[in-house]
Amino acid sequence: MKSDVIIVGTGPAGIFSALELTEKMQLNVLMLDKGPDLDRRKCPASRGLGCINCCPCTLLCGWGGAGAFSDGKLTLSTEVGGWLNEYRTTEELAELIDYVDSVYLRFGAPKHVYGVDSDKIDEIGRRASLAGLKLVPQKLRHMGTERCAQTLREMRRALGDKVEVRTKTEVKGLMVKNGRIDGVETTKGEKIPGKYVIVAPGRGGAEWLKCEAEALGLKTLNNPVDVGIRVEIHAPVMEVLTEVLYEPKFVYYSSSFDDKVRTFCVAPKGEVITESYDGILTVNGQSYAERKTGNTNFAILVTTAFTEPFREPIAYGKYLARLSNLLSGGVIIQRLGDLKAGRRSTEGRISRSIVVPTLKNATPGDLSFVLPYRYLADIREMLEAMDKIAPGINSNHTLLYGVEVKFYSSRLELNDCLETKIDNLFTIGDGAGVTRGLVQASASGIIVAREILRREKTANTAADELMTETSRPRSRVPA
Repeated sequence: MKSDVIIVGTGPAGIFSALELTEKMQLNVLMLDKGPDLDRRKCPASRGLGCINCCPCTLLCGWGGAGAFSDGKLTLSTEVGGWLNEYRTTEELAELIDYVDSVYLRFGAPKHVYGVDSDKIDEIGRRASLAGLKLVPQKLRHMGTERCAQTLREMRRALGDKVEVRTKTEVKGLMVKNGRIDGVETTKGEKIPGKYVIVAPGRGGAEWLKCEAEALGLKTLNNPVDVGIRVEIHAPVMEVLTEVLYEPKFVYYSSSFDDKVRTFCVAPKGEVITESYDGILTVNGQSYAERKTGNTNFAILVTTAFTEPFREPIAYGKYLARLSNLLSGGVIIQRLGDLKAGRRSTEGRISRSIVVPTLKNATPGDLSFVLPYRYLADIREMLEAMDKIAPGINSNHTLLYGVEVKFYSSRLELNDCLETKIDNLFTIGDGAGVTRGLVQASASGIIVAREILRREKTANTAADELMTETSRPRSRVPA
């Protein structure tokens, strides 16, 4: 039977589309994901076995997407978390974010909000400005990794039998007929017809979507690629910032190259973890609501916008990650003091650091063999600037892990409803290059769902009017 809506990907973007569609109208909705269901997503690395390059990566794929095992930060800002402000006005986006926030609260998100103490935020912003940093203020809820999973589990229950969910079902391609989407085809050869298709592949499916776009002749726009390292320090060093903001977001423009450098994904009292993209190991971080460590970690990313003739930012990011894997067998760890001294870290040098690494299977090495000099110079400048507002960040004992790469690099040409040039084909979320966070990813799902509902209501109204017209008795003309 032909589905009314097929949703490819069961991360936050796809889930919020399904919630909105099923709460407002009875539709035949099918959700597909190449990963397993939430309770079957077991990462070997989280059990101390190390990354074994599961395909697909259970940290990235399956019900909840990559967000299921993130630390569940809900960034309530129109300025952070994606590019939806290019498709909606600031006022419209703010309303969407408020609505998304209310849904997360309904399913168990905590009520406490960080970033509301204006006096303390103003003081942090003043000190940041003196250090050459721009503070991006934001309100934020922190669910924690365990609460994030529980919230997604409650959403799964709420959808219940309102939708059909097929996990471990990988989509091979999109079926198009006469300029209109006609359904999807799985890797097992099954052809599933559908009236509307919402593609929400997550970061793990970004490259697949790019290939599909090229095959269908759809124009793609290159987003910047973010490459950098993950920093780990003693938690008290950052508490002056994290207690007020939880995730302080700073932007810096390096004096050496005028490159944009920023902090990303701060995990207070959290853990450094690994992720696998098509067999390539990268680094990330997470923090729990209840389980705490003595360390805080965060990413420093350098943003690069490539121009013609180069159009492969995802490939470039993967190349750097592969180089790190080649040299270390996985993730490289290095003391900042060793990087400054121009020497590699060894197990002995790491053991002498006062910061004990939370990622136990990282290999001591030298990040200068992986990252270009330009990136390392930018990162070192950023650390020096941050040390002025949180002394201790630029310590020789600070640990650096590499590499961290964010693969939201290709975005299809879309209208303001996030629809492609192919009728009834929509692309949303991080993997589509439209967003880069839980809240805006969820909001993108709402935008598309509301457009589909509008079209269905219009079609139903037109059908009702036609039925009324045809059933109305016609007056007889006398002979």
